[in-house]
Amino acid sequence: MSMGSEIEECCPYATSIQLPKSSAAEPQGIVGDGASYSDSEDDERVSPREKVQKTAKGYSDFCVRSINQAPFGRREIEIAEQEMPGIMALRRRAAEDKPLKGAKIVGCTHINAQTAVSHDISIQLSCEFFFLECSVFRSVAPYLGFVTRDAVLIETLTELGASVRWAACNIFSTQNEVAAALADAGLSIFAWRGESEEDFWWCIDKCVNAENWQPNIILDDGGDATHLMLKKYPAMFKMIKGIVEESVTGVHRLYQLSKAGKLTVPAMNVNDSVTKTKFDNLYSCRESIIDSLKRETDVMFGGKKVVVCGYGEVGKGCCQALKGLGAIVYVTEIDPICALQACMDGISVVKLNEVIRQADVVITATGNRNVVSREMMDKMKNGCIVCNMGHSNTEIDVGGLRTNDLTWERVRTQVDHVIWPDGKRIVLLAEGRLVNMSCSSMPSFVVSITAATQALALIELFNAPPGRYKSDVYLLPKKMDEYVASLHLPSFDAHLTELTDEQAKYMGLNKAGPFKPNYYRY
Repeated sequence: MSMGSEIEECCPYATSIQLPKSSAAEPQGIVGDGASYSDSEDDERVSPREKVQKTAKGYSDFCVRSINQAPFGRREIEIAEQEMPGIMALRRRAAEDKPLKGAKIVGCTHINAQTAVSHDISIQLSCEFFFLECSVFRSVAPYLGFVTRDAVLIETLTELGASVRWAACNIFSTQNEVAAALADAGLSIFAWRGESEEDFWWCIDKCVNAENWQPNIILDDGGDATHLMLKKYPAMFKMIKGIVEESVTGVHRLYQLSKAGKLTVPAMNVNDSVTKTKFDNLYSCRESIIDSLKRETDVMFGGKKVVVCGYGEVGKGCCQALKGLGAIVYVTEIDPICALQACMDGISVVKLNEVIRQADVVITATGNRNVVSREMMDKMKNGCIVCNMGHSNTEIDVGGLRTNDLTWERVRTQVDHVIWPDGKRIVLLAEGRLVNMSCSSMPSFVVSITAATQALALIELFNAPPGRYKSDVYLLPKKMDEYVASLHLPSFDAHLTELTDEQAKYMGLNKAGPFKPNYYRY
């Protein structure tokens, strides 16, 4: 039984990861394809699992496409650092304290330059967070000032004292050269662009089940590492200090486990923190959706009819960008509040079957499953572009397209034509996976915000005294969101107004914050 089959059988939440039969022979990461640097096409055709690779220092506990790509990856990380002011501010303030000393973190996130930067910074966490008044932070307040995300995040975490093992949460989002740079720095990285289903689960398993190394905390993006450990290594799972989860899909899975009484450790819901939902989900997606579609399809949006399924923060960001380019935008929604917001923003709210025959582009952003069914795709017009902006690959019924009556034609990396018997074809991006992470990149500035939030959550969970957190899902304190935001304001030369004593008393606020109650909706 393959690793993928084993996980799918024991874990009903596990994401099924499938590749078209032609993908195994499809070279990934060649210069010019928008992915990564490569030594040769022959190198790309050999599975990293079949290679014996070592760094110049003899380190071999990793599995990446090619360790020779490390110099390119290091340059990518250096570029990302310039656009990540929050992380770099944390790094500058870092002291000798190691708030994550003893932490053994299994990470399963996107592996790109920004995530690499985060790992560097966590290691240099400062001790300027002592001013936090929130009781949740008091025991670790001296360490809460210095953190961020992915490559930058990974290196940050190690500098804070953590030992890490890392896999990718998306088979198409890894920057091969960045993974190589992290491995060359002596980190256990198991990821490459274009993994198969079996490779995907093998990489996560190599991170979780390592010789003479047992994880005590998880940083997850989608819940795959959490569920592998829970189902395959239940005794190990019960011994960890907690989970930090940053995606809609992963948080949904955690709440399901909690409701069923199967969550035996505390978990931090980073996804619903203000600094994640308002910046990563809204502002980042507003830029990356256009970047993804332009890179892969060269489409012009003026006058195009675009359907966005879901008007949450991700959907709002997508719609803002598309309207700005002159597209005719429609929204589908189940929530009357979100639907009313779309109406007030001048967007028509429709059912998908009402506009599916006229749509030029269909984008899913719901976090649900079978939002775009095979039946809907049968009705699409020739040339319709279909992609997903939600984390999970369940929104588009890609499995329903893998039938004998349809032909798959690889056009370029991450772009497939699915051809019907009558010659009609639709353009499917990234096989229904997260299109902005698979086909473009995340703005480094936004990743800086999210990574800082993740790092603070890890520090809090790891240092929390016994009994502070029960086996449940927790939101992060408002004070932490405000602190992360304040780290990024100097890059805009923004100057905050300070309350007078009289004003603070009148409003019933502490002059240092938090400035909004937990129920406030920004």
